[in-house]
Amino acid sequence: MALRPISSSFTSAFNYRLLLLLTLLPLSLAFFAFLLQWRGGLPDPIPLSPHPFPFPGTLHPGSDSRSVRRSVSDCVNLLGQSRSPVFPYFKDWNFDFGSDLRPKICIVSSTSAGIEQILPWIFYHKVIGVSDFLLFVEGKAASPVVSKVLESIPGVKVIYRTKELEEQQAQSRIWNETWLAKFFYKPCNYELFVKQSLNMEVAIVMSRDAGMDWIIHLDTDELIHPAGAREYSVRRLLADVPGDVDTVIFPNYESSVERDDIKEPFTEVSMFKKNYDHLPKDVYFGNYIVATHGNSNYFLTYANGKSAARIQDHLRPNGAHRWHNYMKRPIEMKLAEAAVLHYTYTKFSDLTSRRDRCGCKPTKEDVKRCFMLNFDRSAFIIASTATEEEMLRWYRDHVVWTNKH
Repeated sequence: MALRPISSSFTSAFNYRLLLLLTLLPLSLAFFAFLLQWRGGLPDPIPLSPHPFPFPGTLHPGSDSRSVRRSVSDCVNLLGQSRSPVFPYFKDWNFDFGSDLRPKICIVSSTSAGIEQILPWIFYHKVIGVSDFLLFVEGKAASPVVSKVLESIPGVKVIYRTKELEEQQAQSRIWNETWLAKFFYKPCNYELFVKQSLNMEVAIVMSRDAGMDWIIHLDTDELIHPAGAREYSVRRLLADVPGDVDTVIFPNYESSVERDDIKEPFTEVSMFKKNYDHLPKDVYFGNYIVATHGNSNYFLTYANGKSAARIQDHLRPNGAHRWHNYMKRPIEMKLAEAAVLHYTYTKFSDLTSRRDRCGCKPTKEDVKRCFMLNFDRSAFIIASTATEEEMLRWYRDHVVWTNKH
């Protein structure tokens, strides 16, 4: 039986359809790939920046931060309608944090710092999971320009030192307690220590009313470093704390500056002295003399860390570094890896700024009345009696680390 020949019209139609398929297939795949990668012009919640914010462990000494420095007036514009390139933390303060995320963490701070220090401090702690901030402001922080910016940030409550607040704190039971009595009615650092404790007491009530689970007292020259958590998050860190623990201790690491011209410590300082709680004893004692850097102690300032406390009945401050309870001895846990990074005396100007906040006489006897720590006393005397050249030489000898050390 003979086969019927295929007509030329059928062959032409088949070839046409095959050619059309081969043409449309790669075009369709390319269009699909384009759709997968297209962002639709919508901005990221936290946009990328050519000036990444320095998380601990990623800092680089000597980085040039001049291109991202802003004046106070600039910051007001940035949080308003400015279209100029900015740090990512001026873009979106909400971070899409839902109300169901637990635990809820509040930081309380007493500060007189400027906007250039407070803004990155808030942003960093928001990124690692802090929910709310209670800022007791004075000085620069209480100025109309700065406070307006702070009040515009979600989760930030600004508390001014008003007559009403002072009258409220004058009735505090703290004044009847013996644990703080040795700090009463003394100037400078002692006065600040008492004021911080009174502010912490107010913050406990405010945090509880806001539904917070944990409260941390922190200065605006300190960053929490949640090392050891399953993710880089203080929320995750505290979520994993056993339920019977009332307070956790963050040992402090202290900044070791490598230049005398630091302007922005959070972006330019990357070297820290570890706390002795996180060092083998032979390493700590074997290097103690070198680590003191010609000073009287291992750290320039404090060495007892900071703590976080669960919000609960009868909670009270125990000075600026600890929490306690009026009705029981709290169960305390010291963290094995997490720490507080303390950026102290990171700028040469810190010598004069501390001097200008205190009216004590620059004598060895009078500074004892004003400052608790030996280094603060020495720094105040130098800043009050020496020329700027002598101050700079002293700062290099006692604070700055170079290859000679």
